[in-house]
Amino acid sequence: MSDTRRVAVIVLTFNRKSELLRTLDELTALPEIASVTVVDNASTDGTADTVARCFPHVQLVGLPENLGAAGRNAGVQAVDTPYIAFCDDDTWWERGSLTRGAEILDAYPRLAVLSARVLVGKRNVEDPTSARMAASPFPNRLGYPGTEVVGFMAGACIMRRQAFIDAGGYDPRFFVGGEEALLAIDFMVAGWHMGYSPELVVHHHPSISRNAPRRRQLLVRNALWCAWLRRPLSGALEETQRRLREARRERSLVWSVAASMRGMSWVLRERRVIPRHVEAALRQREAFDDGFSR
Repeated sequence: MSDTRRVAVIVLTFNRKSELLRTLDELTALPEIASVTVVDNASTDGTADTVARCFPHVQLVGLPENLGAAGRNAGVQAVDTPYIAFCDDDTWWERGSLTRGAEILDAYPRLAVLSARVLVGKRNVEDPTSARMAASPFPNRLGYPGTEVVGFMAGACIMRRQAFIDAGGYDPRFFVGGEEALLAIDFMVAGWHMGYSPELVVHHHPSISRNAPRRRQLLVRNALWCAWLRRPLSGALEETQRRLREARRERSLVWSVAASMRGMSWVLRERRVIPRHVEAALRQREAFDDGFSR
């Protein structure tokens, strides 16, 4: 049996104080974690003061500016546990899930990250991404409980802290929206495996403070950057064509294409083409995702 108090939970937040307080109520009641760290992305709604007053034993990392997903990097640097579990200010882990996650990671040292089953709202409706991960077509060569996947859920996963650090964490230029795709590719290049385990459960009560159209724009921009940062020419061009078709259907995505072009100088400067087996896995996942969504 592993010492499951080697798991630190990192919560990312920005201007969602009430949701964060509910999440902290849930997380601080868990007996199985070593610590909870809140990374505050320069909130202006009094988040930092309220957390310090209501949860004095929660570590608070206040950032001078909103770094988006890359704020998680500061949280990782602030803890020293071998395993880190991520959630957002409107999600929390179910009791026992992190105990089981640590046990699985202990038993399978080439497994970098496990995504949890996400249940949405008061009715506990399964998130579609969880269903897709459960049906993953990739062989589970390590034999851990769950399925092998190509990717992970940034706000509902437990991973090895050192794997995260070695891969460089999240790139702040991506901000939010599919930010985990680049990190997942770099995990594969380094020889790590990624899994999904329905034994692990995260509850998600989506905040009403969301800008879904803006997030969609950033997701498309980031997908283009990710493709040109890592994929061979054929894969990058196919991704570009796919996103251009989307932009023709959704005029708001023209911004995404233009924004991706403005970043191409640094993207091409830092481009590192992935091995063939990683590109093959990405293509297999894309084909599976296309079929699954129909």
